[in-house]
Amino acid sequence: MYPAVRTEAEDEESFQIGSRWFKPNYHAHIVFDWMNHDTGKSRKLNDEDMTEMQSLASDILLMERGQSKVVTGKKHLERNDFIIEKQKAELQRMDTAKRHKEEQINLAEQELRQVKSEIRTDKLKGAATDAATVIVSGVGSLFGSGKMKKLELSNEELRQEIAKRDKGIDDLKAQMRHMQEQHGRQIRNLQGIHNQELEAKDKEISRLNAILEKAFKWFPMLREMLRMEKLCAAIGFTKEMIESLLTKKEAIRCNGRIYSEEHRRKFDIKNDVFKVEKNPTDDSKLMLTINRQPISEWFKEQWEKFRQGLRQPAVEPRKSRGMKL
Repeated sequence: MYPAVRTEAEDEESFQIGSRWFKPNYHAHIVFDWMNHDTGKSRKLNDEDMTEMQSLASDILLMERGQSKVVTGKKHLERNDFIIEKQKAELQRMDTAKRHKEEQINLAEQELRQVKSEIRTDKLKGAATDAATVIVSGVGSLFGSGKMKKLELSNEELRQEIAKRDKGIDDLKAQMRHMQEQHGRQIRNLQGIHNQELEAKDKEISRLNAILEKAFKWFPMLREMLRMEKLCAAIGFTKEMIESLLTKKEAIRCNGRIYSEEHRRKFDIKNDVFKVEKNPTDDSKLMLTINRQPISEWFKEQWEKFRQGLRQPAVEPRKSRGMKL
């Protein structure tokens, strides 16, 4: 058993928007002492050990356990990458909602233009009807009052229809304003959430950078170890080979091809020995050697050999003497 030397419960990323929006993110940190103080060695955990530890934690805390990437076939993201992907999905959803609102507004504007056109036509018809009423009223005595009353009733119905259309237009405008205001509030709320998540992410990155700077001060060779790891990965070494070179500090013997970023090509190796050693001219620096030769010098030699091979003239083909008749 490995005792816990420190536990912390935090909700530092919780926040509130207005009086309704809450997004708490409660979490805990537990630091275990996994060193054997008799031997001075610490236990190394592989991926299976970490998976088992997470399963035990979920069982003890009665939490739902996520499925393994071996089962789902999905690549699990780091925390910051997961936040970025989540923000991208949220922005995409916002953009889709915005386009939907704009389509609704465009449809409403089209309907408004159509209604206005119909009203203009109705008003012209109403003006013509009023003119006809004036004319007919002048000769009403010739036709009787029954037709005049019918015409007046028709005109009144037309006026009521126009008033109804006007009210419908006012209601439609009010609805459009409400939709625009609601959409604006939603956009502002989502932007507030997005900005706070970015701020929390920046704080986390700053905290990790501060820890990394402390580690570089406490362990001066850490920066060189990271540089060697990057160089070995660029050359084409596997994770296990890099671990042998840096963690176990062992020499490895290799066959195949290795890549040079400087010369942008691969060079053949056969039964060559690689090792990470201290720079003989600067104890604070490390260097990767191949057969006790710095890798940079070895790459230069191989590049010169390659260029010399390209400069060698090709053998001219024998000329035909032709046919004798």
